[in-house]
Amino acid sequence: MSVVCLESLTFGLGHLVRAADALGERLRLLTRDPSYYAYELERLPAGALDVVEVDTFDTERVADQLAATPGLRGLISSTDTWTLVGAELTARFGLPGLDAAALRLARDKAAVRNRLHAAGLTRGRAVEAAEAAHDRALRAALLEEVGLPAVLKDTAGTGSQNVYLVRDEREWQAALDTAAGRRLMGRLFAEPYFSGPVYSAETLTWAGRTRLLGVSSRLMSAEPSFREEVTAFPVAFPGEQRDALERWLDRVLAAIGYTDRFAHLEFVLTTDGPEVVEVNPRIGGALVGEGLCRALGTNVYEAMVEAAVGRRPRLLDAELPGGPAVAFVLGYPAEPGVFTEVTGVERLADMPGAPAWYPTKRPGDRIEHLTDSRGYAGIVYAEAETAELATHRAVAAANALRVRTTPLPDQAENPPGDG
Repeated sequence: MSVVCLESLTFGLGHLVRAADALGERLRLLTRDPSYYAYELERLPAGALDVVEVDTFDTERVADQLAATPGLRGLISSTDTWTLVGAELTARFGLPGLDAAALRLARDKAAVRNRLHAAGLTRGRAVEAAEAAHDRALRAALLEEVGLPAVLKDTAGTGSQNVYLVRDEREWQAALDTAAGRRLMGRLFAEPYFSGPVYSAETLTWAGRTRLLGVSSRLMSAEPSFREEVTAFPVAFPGEQRDALERWLDRVLAAIGYTDRFAHLEFVLTTDGPEVVEVNPRIGGALVGEGLCRALGTNVYEAMVEAAVGRRPRLLDAELPGGPAVAFVLGYPAEPGVFTEVTGVERLADMPGAPAWYPTKRPGDRIEHLTDSRGYAGIVYAEAETAELATHRAVAAANALRVRTTPLPDQAENPPGDG
């Protein structure tokens, strides 16, 4: 029996292979570029899974691979980019899966905002802004409707790309001008900006019942960027507040028809309660999945495989043994350029928290954007008895490392200040 994984997040593939094995399934990875998973694949035994190289942006070629998979029982599509392709193919092959309409809604940030507003679960509405980018009168009308501060962003964006904070009219004009020249994955829209600390809820839902597995902190860069920098899990909310948060999450997911599987729901804790930032229909990225496995003391990816084959995940009811709290820091270079190396990794062995470096870039890769998640070259991970202590250890370890770059070819030819 086989379960196919249509691409994957950068980390977690090893846990997924072990989960499939434990459940008697064979995992097959369809990918455009196996080297993207080099870190995970190098640590797995030879033949631990089937890796098939195929253009995963070509839906029909992926369908051909699914048709050729012996004993196909389920399809896992855990990335933003391939969520909707996975939904289409799941329906086409009659495999267990969430309603494709719910996934389409979840991938449309503006539609989610307005659905939640209609359900009384957010104070703000989303307003389409594409036309305002080219019409001065519409710009003014839109600004009046949304109010300040506001956020301008892509309905299908990911990794904090094409997200603009607007605090005054000058920034509003500049953001619209900048966004008009960018290639978006969806549509441009505006919504109110909610101030406060950012968190992400890691949830598992089945048949409409949601279990809150825990909450991750999301320490961000200074305004106006929204660059993620430090994450820790689990945040220690008082019992009553945690229970209220779980009930709110259940209502949020029910409002958008999200009845099954993992979700990674980012929210801001404002003075008036939680406000949704976005709902991601998948397990969290970066090292969130790794952190869940370690901090909960169980391989949560077994729930992913069980859901893929239509089986109620045991994780919904399991008594979890628990483990260390975890934290990680995204490692960005000081300057854009061509990634060359990370120095200081040898120092991690003498630091508390069993810190480790998880690479995401290879020497020679271009790093051009430092204001969003495209810019980090790897992740520093550490653990401790609490998320607070784990954060201290991860930050200390990250401070010992340096991500090195050399100037991009065009920078070398035209250095700053050159006429």
